[in-house]
Amino acid sequence: MRILAAGDHFVLNSLITEALRRVVAGPAEITELTLPWPLTPFGKVAEVDEANDSEDALIEALDGVEVCVTQMGPFTERVLAASPALRMIAVCRGGPVNVNVDAARARGVKVCFAPGRNAAATAEFTIGMMLAALRRIPEAHNSLALDGKWDASHYTYERCGPELEDTPVGLIGYGAVGSRVARVLTAFGAEVEVYDPYVRGDVHGMRSPSLEALLSRSSVVTLHARLTPETKGLIGSRELALLPRGSVLVNVARGGLVDTDALCDALDSGQLAAAALDTYEQEPLPAGSRLRGTPDVVLTPHLGGASKAVARKAARIAAAEVARYAKGEPLAHCLT
Repeated sequence: MRILAAGDHFVLNSLITEALRRVVAGPAEITELTLPWPLTPFGKVAEVDEANDSEDALIEALDGVEVCVTQMGPFTERVLAASPALRMIAVCRGGPVNVNVDAARARGVKVCFAPGRNAAATAEFTIGMMLAALRRIPEAHNSLALDGKWDASHYTYERCGPELEDTPVGLIGYGAVGSRVARVLTAFGAEVEVYDPYVRGDVHGMRSPSLEALLSRSSVVTLHARLTPETKGLIGSRELALLPRGSVLVNVARGGLVDTDALCDALDSGQLAAAALDTYEQEPLPAGSRLRGTPDVVLTPHLGGASKAVARKAARIAAAEVARYAKGEPLAHCLT
């Protein structure tokens, strides 16, 4: 069996190859192609999303290859049509958005993915962003480290931020990440409320009957929903106006969930006291974005899922799928 490890500078080819060697029984010829992400940003490539613009290099590397393990490889109609030997794509991420699944299905190519690979990392990062925004940590750091000031005004009542303990925190989305965030917030002593119409059963905290009810009671709102046509622009000017004045918004999910102009308006007016954002409607964040000039915003460049453990987990989950395929066993995380 010929396998292509099409890793990048996060999910390294060495991690993929090592994971494959551990679990794939029998002879396997593994070749490697290193894609440039994250040093080169991902984007839309032909009809697929969040991929590296490297169709030509991928087509060349796939010659005679039966299985490919990748994270950012652009498996477009063109790439699939040029790779007749391909029978399986194992994507090292929570969803194969970089694969034309319909085109793969039409050619009998199995498409697998790695659910939950970054749930712990993203949940931890969310809590960190929340604390940074609530307690104004970046602002205090910049005044001391960059401006050289021991700014005692950070200790005044007017500028102190709230604690998480006893603070009403609303979670929109209760999947692998949201449920972890809820557990941690409960340990902090926050008053957790959850809105997710797709999840049944018990949740950590109180279940909200509607998005509007959750927003009206939440001093902090954190987003954990998937970006779909239904959730695009989920938080706009109407929703932000429902929050208690001086609330905080945290988004480590997808930028398209939030109307950026409405968010900036709410920050400028004081309706929001702060926001912490790791994802944006347009990535990389444009130089002229309003967010760069809006006060009380913590900005990070889509780092929520970036941990060494995530890269290792992703490689192991994908390799396990390849091992099942090689043995003719049912695949655990397969769309086709």
